[in-house]
Amino acid sequence: MEALSPTMEEGQVVKWLKSEGDDVTSGEIIAEIETDKATMELTARGDGVLRAILVSEGGTAPVGEVIALIGATDEDISEFQSDALGPSDGNGEGLGEVSAATADEGVSAVAAETGASAGVLVAGTAPIQGRIKASPLARRLAAESGIELSGVSGSGPAGRIVKRDVEAAVAAGPAPGVGAAPTTGAPASQPADGTAVPISTIPAGPVLVPTGAEYVDAPLSQMRKTIARRLTESIGPVPHFFLTIDVDMGRAIEARRTINTMLEREGRKISLNDLIIRATAAALKRHPACNAHWLGDSIRIFNRVHIGVAVAVEDGLITPIIRDADLKGVAHIGAEVRELAGRAREKKLQPDEYTGATFSISNLGMFGIHEFTAVINPPESGILAVGGVEEVPVVEAGQVVIRNRMKITMSCDHRVIDGALGAAFLATLKGMLEEPTAILV
Repeated sequence: MEALSPTMEEGQVVKWLKSEGDDVTSGEIIAEIETDKATMELTARGDGVLRAILVSEGGTAPVGEVIALIGATDEDISEFQSDALGPSDGNGEGLGEVSAATADEGVSAVAAETGASAGVLVAGTAPIQGRIKASPLARRLAAESGIELSGVSGSGPAGRIVKRDVEAAVAAGPAPGVGAAPTTGAPASQPADGTAVPISTIPAGPVLVPTGAEYVDAPLSQMRKTIARRLTESIGPVPHFFLTIDVDMGRAIEARRTINTMLEREGRKISLNDLIIRATAAALKRHPACNAHWLGDSIRIFNRVHIGVAVAVEDGLITPIIRDADLKGVAHIGAEVRELAGRAREKKLQPDEYTGATFSISNLGMFGIHEFTAVINPPESGILAVGGVEEVPVVEAGQVVIRNRMKITMSCDHRVIDGALGAAFLATLKGMLEEPTAILV
């Protein structure tokens, strides 16, 4: 398992593009691997035959672990198989020590029978902690029989679960007390069409217990694992503090309307978020101390402005980067954001397209959120949480008027950004959004 992204610690095999026995050449794509951020292509690092696949589709492995063997047709690979898989059991069953995701590869079949969606573990098939030694045949039989491998004792070498162990578990049947509670039919006085009847007319009887799975356990994707780890690294160790400012977006809305009128003949348009990205980049150029990373024993202040834009995807979020955002026009930024966001949702981003941001923006205004705080993505020292624009009453010259207002909250790493510095940056950003022509000055 190669490190296919700078932050990758383990990968999940999405699809093998070659089968055992196929010829492969160095540089040829042999598998698709899901990393913590995207789905990447794994290429062969040598010529030969794909002799063995050790991690099946859906299985995970840490970086550096052997997931397949490439060799000559007549080459003895038993030594490598022994190192990666353990000794043969002599029954023709391939040996394997597999992750929880691989051990439960038959969950989809169980899910189909219980009505659960694919990729979701059904009650009674919870993820198995650690690693389980089981042959592929044993895993398949267990899935078909609804047997949880974590409750099966292995009689094979080193406690490995083999076919006879699963057959014995099936013959033993479920443990006492396991299984759905008995149910009864509807009370005789209940109309067949389901219309309501007075409760006093329903005779006392057993409680109706719903059948089917009571809950589902969703396995963690590589992205969700990374999000969990990164947030733990941020919200605890990083001393956050928050600054909120209220911005009059009236002129920004007018500027967007004017720009879109000019772009519509080309079939293009921009969003308010594109204006916010451009204004943020310009403000960071004026306050470079906010465009910085905390490195532990130093603070790295960047001369270039690379804005990470949080994009919601199926498994969480990812931050594609608009590089040199201060040097690009709003229309250019808008087109780049849409193109990167689309490929982010398809998990097609390359590592250099989501790593290396100097500052980040998270906008939840389109979801009806008006104010929130965002968690800093280390080693960055700040992130903006942008709310939605709303019409609110405002007092101007003693009169109450309706204005389009928007709240922006800046999360600051206090080791890098002090309150006065953060406030000065927000004041500059506010001025640029309230008078968009200032962005170009």
